[in-house]
Amino acid sequence: MEFLSLETIQSLANQYGYLAVFVGILLENLGIPLPGETITIVGGFLAGSGELNYWLVLGSAALGAFIGGIGGYFVGKYGGWKLILAGSKVFRIQEVQLEEIKTKFSENAVKAVFFGRFIPLIRIFSSPMAGVVEMPFGKFLGVNLAGAVTWASVMTTLAFFVGRIVSLEQLLEWVSKFAILALFIAIAAIAVPIWLESRTLKSGEGE
Repeated sequence: MEFLSLETIQSLANQYGYLAVFVGILLENLGIPLPGETITIVGGFLAGSGELNYWLVLGSAALGAFIGGIGGYFVGKYGGWKLILAGSKVFRIQEVQLEEIKTKFSENAVKAVFFGRFIPLIRIFSSPMAGVVEMPFGKFLGVNLAGAVTWASVMTTLAFFVGRIVSLEQLLEWVSKFAILALFIAIAAIAVPIWLESRTLKSGEGE
């Protein structure tokens, strides 16, 4: 996001420390498109340089992801689908296509909530979508906690150690490339089965 440049994020992390990490991740998991991954990496990088404490950065990121995920779940459960339908009109996405995506998410909700944290965009929408498809809250809570701790541990540790070898800019570039690749794979995993299914139905109607 242009209004949150790397310099701005670094400044916020230096000024507010663990609070910046916690709030940034929490808001992203509520469904607000903030660069939570970048904020966490900057926090881990500062921990590696001795400016912040590694365990407090990890704890702040995990707690923010966990609490934000719970908030996102209830946002999705009590109004998220209406917002998605309203937004789809802007992008000219048909409701039937959204219903197919909703079905696919429901069938793979556990994987989407856990692994979705490592994929941009999906990380923002996975918790609200879990609420939309009414994933049992107890199950969501366990997967959300496991995903939050795993994601925070990987990102913070990666930045803590790798940040001692390469620059922050280089580290973010590598993570960004991996994230884009993961996003394309995730989109393909959702879109290709839907496309194949639609072709099968059309072939059946043609006969």
